Amino acid sequence: MSYMGKFLLAASALALGATAAGAADIKVGSVAGVTGPIAELVGPIVAGRNLAAQQVNDQGGLLKGDTLVLVLADSACDAKAGVDAGGKVVNVEQVVAVIGASCSGATNGMVQSITIPAGVVALSDSATAPSISELKDNDLVFRVAPSDAYQGAALAKLAYDAGDRKLAISYSNDDYNAGIASVFAKEFEAMGGTITANQAHEPNKASYRAELSTLANGGPEGMALFAYYGSSGIAIIRNSLENGLFDKFYAADGMFDSSVIEQIGADNLRGKILISQSSSDFEDASYKAFADAFSASGGDPKAPYAAHGYDVAFLMALAIEKAGVADRSKISAALREVASAPGEIIRPGEWEKAKGLIAEGKDINYEGAAGKADFDENGDVAGIYVLYAVGENDGWVSTQLK
Repeated sequence: MSYMGKFLLAASALALGATAAGAADIKVGSVAGVTGPIAELVGPIVAGRNLAAQQVNDQGGLLKGDTLVLVLADSACDAKAGVDAGGKVVNVEQVVAVIGASCSGATNGMVQSITIPAGVVALSDSATAPSISELKDNDLVFRVAPSDAYQGAALAKLAYDAGDRKLAISYSNDDYNAGIASVFAKEFEAMGGTITANQAHEPNKASYRAELSTLANGGPEGMALFAYYGSSGIAIIRNSLENGLFDKFYAADGMFDSSVIEQIGADNLRGKILISQSSSDFEDASYKAFADAFSASGGDPKAPYAAHGYDVAFLMALAIEKAGVADRSKISAALREVASAPGEIIRPGEWEKAKGLIAEGKDINYEGAAGKADFDENGDVAGIYVLYAVGENDGWVSTQLK
């Protein structure tokens, strides 16, 4: 069964549970790229969202026992599809708020065309383009994944500290990859490095040999590659290695997937690629609470952005509970109230505790599976990163960066 089929069944199961119990439904849009170039990554993210909704419903539900229903819509990691998905959940399903979308282009398209004009809060778990911070959004766009303004700088420092001083950049022509490539170039050059070439490429081409031959001029010591693994990234690495053009790669989280190793080969990549990834603090009590529950449900808690997916659904439920009513106009302020100090700390899975404290008029402070959700004025959060390389066991091995 496809990822889309599995998640539609999961969403349907939540809705059927609400009908059987005879409770009212409170709908939240769950917009995600369940098809498209990162479908494998999105599976665990949606599973994290569904786990949070299930815990909310199992521990008393929303408000007066109402059921949280996540309405799934496919943004396909594409701006137009993001607009269509947003229109479905906001205008047809009449959701109170939206979690998602997955990719930056889809998120930018959805929020500018649909959610902001409708006065609906959107809270993304994995859209990271710096351009999202600059939106005139009336405090309606939030995210629990840090902006690539942080990740691009962290990856540039890693490359420079590794001793590389001359790099070429190739980036896919979309919001996410263009944004992080721009940050990387600026930061690397500020440290004293040289960008020998900086070129956009179009996704889904059969071969990138011509582009790579041009990029290889000027004596670069490696390539900073910003792409989605499923649209151009794997092909670019394969073409580079097969033609002896590049044998060292720095990449961001759009390139992290097991298929990269499976299709190119661990021996061909070992010692040649480093990938940065927004992550959780694996020793933190909130992460461990999520990890135990997600593992029990059959998921991998260290899957990219799975913890972030959990957090957006749980946070949105807390905001609705804090607002005291399923009213679109009250979600933004309530979201900020539940996400940061002051207040008693709430961790993943502690819905019943949070619900009781809110009923007593007490402040709460959600500290999530992916980290603290202390939103700044742009609706952004800080974050930590993991660095992935190919290990001796032929899989990805990680080092946490704080």
